[in-house]
Amino acid sequence: MATEILIVDDNADIRNILNDLILDAGYKTRLAANYNQALAEIDKKIPDVAILDVKLDKGDNDGIELLTHIKSKNKDVPVIIISGHANIEMAVSSLKHGAFEFIEKPFDQTRLINFIKRAVENLKLKEQNKEFENRLFSSYELIGNSKNISNIKDQIEKISVSESRIFINGPSGSGKELIARKIHKNSKRNKNPFIILNGALLDSEKYELELFGEEKSNGSISYGALEKANKGTLLIDQVSEIPLDIQSKILRVLIDQKFKRLNGNNDINVDVRLICSSSKDLKDEIKIGNFREDLFHRLNVFEINISPLNKRISDIPLLIGYFSKRICETYNIKKLEIDENNSYILNHSWHGNVRELRNLIERIAILQPNTKEKVSNIIKESLKYGNYDEKISENRLSVPLKEAREKFEKEYLTMQLKKFNGNISKTADFVGMERSALHRKLKGLGIKEFN
Repeated sequence: MATEILIVDDNADIRNILNDLILDAGYKTRLAANYNQALAEIDKKIPDVAILDVKLDKGDNDGIELLTHIKSKNKDVPVIIISGHANIEMAVSSLKHGAFEFIEKPFDQTRLINFIKRAVENLKLKEQNKEFENRLFSSYELIGNSKNISNIKDQIEKISVSESRIFINGPSGSGKELIARKIHKNSKRNKNPFIILNGALLDSEKYELELFGEEKSNGSISYGALEKANKGTLLIDQVSEIPLDIQSKILRVLIDQKFKRLNGNNDINVDVRLICSSSKDLKDEIKIGNFREDLFHRLNVFEINISPLNKRISDIPLLIGYFSKRICETYNIKKLEIDENNSYILNHSWHGNVRELRNLIERIAILQPNTKEKVSNIIKESLKYGNYDEKISENRLSVPLKEAREKFEKEYLTMQLKKFNGNISKTADFVGMERSALHRKLKGLGIKEFN
């Protein structure tokens, strides 16, 4: 399918020149002569690449407003800003708002085409990366034959065809998002968006913005998760972490089936199927006053409970086989020889659940051991210090970046020191630091050196 480029310019001559030039380069085009036409084209279908004039009929920064509008819908779309009134301030503003390139009028045709080619390549690269991540980390397959997984498969089959709200409960890394995606894929909404809003990853001040969107003073609109998920499915992950004041607003949306954007006056109606998930027991959160009981009953029309991996050991061999196959295909390496009855695997607590197991398999694949003994050693070394990956994911989300980085460094270096029995030289070589630098780092982090 040919790449589609939206051309927005109020000068008909320039618009036609750009159109002929881009068509000759082998791309498809769509044209808009003013702000409202451009807005209609963007809302009708997001282009692959956009070329926007800064100044149209609405104001001096029309192009910037349209740029912001495009980015609110899809941040990956490359946007090239053009202007006949260019200055440094305008160029900087464009790039700060996410423009791919800024070019002055009159423009060099070869230079513009090169910009477009780079933009298309950039877009394809991002799409390939997403596809790679999807192949490696995502799946619509729910693997396992335990009673718990078998029951969930039956539940998914029954509830996917309905429109009921669903609450998924299970520990971190157990596959809650996977279940939600499976429900969406099997529903009549499967051709429409599946949007995720993670309650644990958002700044408390940004919940309302991320959920409802915003109408800015310049007239542009930033769309929230509810509108992005229109006609599709919205998954609110870690719903237990949403502040009480936002909980009340979500409840109001569920009752009234409408909402207002931040700073907006008009009611917005959307058709969204809501799925929520949590690794915490919401009934316990209700008791201590962290979650509204009335909201819980609205969300919990149908409940799915997924057990931790250490409660369904029979699923582990199937998961090992599945992840081994997928990851080996991704890395284009031969099949891994992993002993499913390895004592470290069977006796491990798996606090990180399926995610931790998948990370282990990927680690083995990257290291590419050529004997069963080497595979066993990697498993032993990876699991002997406990659920390190899960500790990172659980503990780092609730602290500022600087503190999270320090905590990670402290735990990582402590683990490496233990692995090398306190040998500073070996530890420094392994982590890629000078011996003196490692000494300073250990002192700064308050890590006592081992004798």
